[in-house]
Amino acid sequence: MSRRAFYALGFGALMLSDTWTQVAFKLASLQTGPFALTPGWLKSAALAPWIYGAIAGYICSFITWMTLLKHAPVGPAFAASHLEVVPVLLISVPLFGDRLTMLQLIGAGCIVLGVILLSSSKSKQSDA
Repeated sequence: MSRRAFYALGFGALMLSDTWTQVAFKLASLQTGPFALTPGWLKSAALAPWIYGAIAGYICSFITWMTLLKHAPVGPAFAASHLEVVPVLLISVPLFGDRLTMLQLIGAGCIVLGVILLSSSKSKQSDA
């Protein structure tokens, strides 16, 4: 497998597992109600199935991230590891009824563009 394919698959898997984790936390919070550090709320949170989905997502993200860090330069990897902001933003519209503003869409575009620029800048330095 080429290095480019490895990075594409790895960062795709990281983005997918991070997105899953954030959506699972939101769904768990809808099940448990407003945060309250009480025995009843803690029991409700511990019994919410989506909490286990979020924990599984964190475990997958951790394994994927550690594998990527072994091979990828840390600067672009760190930037790319935050790409889940974009799919979470987009998923929240149909799933949770959130509304997107033009400023949020511009911000999402800036995140993607920033990661692309960081990655291409680093790959050009590596080739030199």
